[in-house]
Amino acid sequence: MMYYGSNTTVFLDGQWLKASEASASLYSQSMHYGSGVFEGIRAYDVDGVPSVFKAEAHYERLLSSAAVMHMPFDYSVDELTALTYELLERNQLTDAYIRPLIYLGENMGLGPVDQSHLFLCAWEWGRYLGDKSLNVMVSSYERPNPRSVPVAAKVTGHYTNSILATTEAKRKGFDEALLLDENGSVAEGSGANFFFEQDEVLYTPPLGNILPGITRETVMNIARGLGYEVVEAYFPPEKVKGTDGAFFTGTAVEVAGIGLLDGNPFRLPWEETIGYQVAKVYQNLVRQPSKTQLVNT
Repeated sequence: MMYYGSNTTVFLDGQWLKASEASASLYSQSMHYGSGVFEGIRAYDVDGVPSVFKAEAHYERLLSSAAVMHMPFDYSVDELTALTYELLERNQLTDAYIRPLIYLGENMGLGPVDQSHLFLCAWEWGRYLGDKSLNVMVSSYERPNPRSVPVAAKVTGHYTNSILATTEAKRKGFDEALLLDENGSVAEGSGANFFFEQDEVLYTPPLGNILPGITRETVMNIARGLGYEVVEAYFPPEKVKGTDGAFFTGTAVEVAGIGLLDGNPFRLPWEETIGYQVAKVYQNLVRQPSKTQLVNT
């Protein structure tokens, strides 16, 4: 996949540059030890104009992640949002995936660093897990213990765990992995939150061992708006198998239906599930003009 071309523009430390000309120090602490923070954001084409979905929520989480990691950073949510719309305009993108990254300056030690860098890029990217029903395995890898690392922060180094779980799943012929927490309860996918449904009730793991997903919160609000109960609870993977349905949620995956878990099918066809109804509403919601879109047009 090509993330940039000869005319792609990116933002790096206050400058607009050709993507091919942007560079970073190989002595960056984040390069060696995974101490950067990032977000994944989507813009949707609304009548030929980009509308960034929940830009403020994403950038608030980015600033929170930077603070948790003790990273110096001076940009505000409003400044980051404005830069995002300018990035899309410069690259003539209306439907795009946006990646803000904050990484630290040069330091080959493990102590605090007094300099950070901001990188913004965007590219056209379809749903990360595609459109077909997913074949998922329970991973042999666990999510990191929240007493060891700040799991609520979107830290680059945390995704080594995700890469290992995804690689294991794909090498065994699966599409994606479902990871457990340190107590053996279901946590989330490698890069997405998890829901399952039974008897017209949605279940999802509570905050504490998972990333507090922005799409997760949106989906919970949609489901409740449709009249369904949503329960946040811990549960083992055995409780999920053979239930009515299940799905992943996330900015990159949107709402992705799961067909099999460890070879066990779910009872209902995807088109008859709560997840399918939620996915339809979600697709309409993200294509509504955002407040920031209206300000920037």
